[in-house]
Amino acid sequence: MLLYDVPFERLFSKRNRVLLREMVKTDFKLRYQGSILGMAWSVMKPLMLFVVMYTVFVRFLRFGAGVPHFPVALLLAIVLWQFFAESASQGMQAVVARASLLRKISFPKSIIVISATVSALINLGISLVVVLVLALINHVAFQWHAVLFIPVLIQLYVLSLGLAFFLASLYVKWRDIGHIWDVVAQALFYATPIIYPLSLVAATSETGAKLLLLNPMAQMIQDARYLLIYDGTDTIWTYIDNPVVHFVPIVLTLLLAVLASVLFNKKSGEFAEEA
Repeated sequence: MLLYDVPFERLFSKRNRVLLREMVKTDFKLRYQGSILGMAWSVMKPLMLFVVMYTVFVRFLRFGAGVPHFPVALLLAIVLWQFFAESASQGMQAVVARASLLRKISFPKSIIVISATVSALINLGISLVVVLVLALINHVAFQWHAVLFIPVLIQLYVLSLGLAFFLASLYVKWRDIGHIWDVVAQALFYATPIIYPLSLVAATSETGAKLLLLNPMAQMIQDARYLLIYDGTDTIWTYIDNPVVHFVPIVLTLLLAVLASVLFNKKSGEFAEEA
């Protein structure tokens, strides 16, 4: 069985696991090198964005009024989105950033992109602790189904890794992809119910709200809010009656991962020359 550019059993051999660990450590050191606050930025960045979003959209524009624990729901969505955006951005540039290493030693190219997403995953873990603290302060009552948040995280990582491999495959040759992705990411952010509740869209167009939930990020954010914060949150499972449609975002996630795998495998042999 092939996973990206090498057989699965070779990708996570002892040698490659050590290489992956060292790359993740290096990413962390370089990311916060010269920074006074260092790793604290893992928490400060989503918190600062949350304060801005909360002040503008919740306090002044009254988004989420009447939605229980909406500030916590907002922070959770921001944290999940930050992981998705960071994984895509860092993963996209990872091969080019490691170009000199590619020319010196032979190893699975996929490890480079995986290390970038694992680094982002660590930041996500730290940020989720902050979400937990805010949830406790706001007296969020966690239910047993909170454990189902783990499959949501797995889907989120698969989607982010797939997108990272896809963008990395193209960015090596076409650096314009970076600028295009910045625009696309901004559009996706506002097309996802992060700063506004899904009910706000449904009030204008029920069909629009249903189409919005076909977006894997929208589906995962709503699922996460339902599982962790408020079980009255609209999700694709509760808002749409058709059981076939329920699995569309999951299928899209897996489809992206498979297509990205094929593309990365096809292009990986050219990275050393083009990066």
